[in-house]
Amino acid sequence: MTSLGTIAKESVGWSVGLSVLMIIAGVLAIVIPPVAGLTVLLIVAWLLIFSGAFHFVFAWHTRTAGGSIWEVLLGILYLSVGVYALLHPVAGLASLTLLLAGYLFVEGVLELVLSFRLRPMRGSSWLLLDGVVTLILGILIWRTWPSSTEWVIGTLVGISMLFSGISRLAISLAARHVLAGAPVKRAA
Repeated sequence: MTSLGTIAKESVGWSVGLSVLMIIAGVLAIVIPPVAGLTVLLIVAWLLIFSGAFHFVFAWHTRTAGGSIWEVLLGILYLSVGVYALLHPVAGLASLTLLLAGYLFVEGVLELVLSFRLRPMRGSSWLLLDGVVTLILGILIWRTWPSSTEWVIGTLVGISMLFSGISRLAISLAARHVLAGAPVKRAA
């Protein structure tokens, strides 16, 4: 049977690996922002299309319930928005840019709150920095919209992914030290 310590050590290893992948993806998105922006748009569009299809399937399976008409309407909405984004990538990218501004703003606020809750933990200052940077990125996107739509998603998401990867790596390495029995010192 696997011990809790073994599971924790494996989890930290996976977390370090994910951190490195996030850092690499962030750097690539910064280097080629138009490709990253269109990639994000395509992923979101296809997710909307699949979600719309799942709403239709769910409506079919619950057709005796009174809410199936709402499932069909939601399916039509998801499918329409996804197909529109695929057929009109410039307009879809502009809309996605504005949505990203709101998302990053909320993410930044939540990361700031989390950094204060984890303040005694080693590496929490990186989470604070991540929250501040993410909050600033959300504001920058909103302020430059729509003129910078072509490059903003790739560049700013890349920066956010880079800082998220770095902060996750710092916290993962701190957890690795705890699991190894090393004394934990709070980072400056």
